[in-house]
Amino acid sequence: MASLIKQILFATDFSACADRAMGYALALAGAWKADLSVVTVLELHPGMDPDYTVNKMYLDHLREEVTRQLRALQARAEAAGQGISTRIEVGIPSEALHTVAGAIGADLLVVGTHGRTGLDHVLVGSTAERVVRVAPCPVLAVKAEKGEAKTPAAPAPLIKRIVVPIDLSTCSLDALEYAVQFAKPLGAAITILHAMEPVAYGLDFSLSHAKEWKEQRNYLEKRLSVLSACVTAQGLKAEHVLKPGLPADSLVAYVTQQGFDLMIMGTHGRRGISHVLLGSIAGAMLRHAPCPVLTVRQFKFGADHERVVPLGNS
Repeated sequence: MASLIKQILFATDFSACADRAMGYALALAGAWKADLSVVTVLELHPGMDPDYTVNKMYLDHLREEVTRQLRALQARAEAAGQGISTRIEVGIPSEALHTVAGAIGADLLVVGTHGRTGLDHVLVGSTAERVVRVAPCPVLAVKAEKGEAKTPAAPAPLIKRIVVPIDLSTCSLDALEYAVQFAKPLGAAITILHAMEPVAYGLDFSLSHAKEWKEQRNYLEKRLSVLSACVTAQGLKAEHVLKPGLPADSLVAYVTQQGFDLMIMGTHGRRGISHVLLGSIAGAMLRHAPCPVLTVRQFKFGADHERVVPLGNS
């Protein structure tokens, strides 16, 4: 079976947040024995001519500074036993990342969500939606912990507990399939999380409606039990959790309470989760989820991949 991750692209602006994200990039490159490429983007707004004298002087100054910083990252990677390649791009960060990821055939794009310069907007607001929607590979978004300062070669936390929100759509089940493969070399446990949205019946909450709600809950419990068993059959620890409430609220509250190391989720679902990474909720999830978030958008598994997670009711 082909390796899930062969090429990792790490985008940095050399901020404390990017420093933390670098730790994840190094750890995952080591776990997957993957190649690691590092890119930084010298931001140039639309309409600005890079050959204009003042702009050229500005870019040359930045290029000298980031070249020095990239050498420091190379030394850090080599000390961790990981070789890296580096590159400097000029343009709009989100567009540059998309282009580079496609050009090198990246299997995973790792970014910090709150940076110092160009990348500080990459995963906030409308730009977040653009990166997550159009990136040609899954995106791992790592945010700095509150009050965190840049520290030399700070190791990334171990990824031992992964939560996967699903709504039983094909997209969310594909994200679970991805999570199973992702977790194997890490030996990580998986929690399958489903938010059962409340149904407002007004004053007409009759016994028939209560029975319907109970039947729906029983159906979901059975579906989630099957999925948990499929994950366990792969040699991983697994559990499922059915939480009542609105999806975004339930996700953030439960993940915060449980202290997961990573969230893996699809970006296009059928119901509640369909909005988690679209529109205004996208920024909320990436800002408020206490752990890194890995988004999977229409991931294509190799022809020789043997599926673990069933797509239907089986």
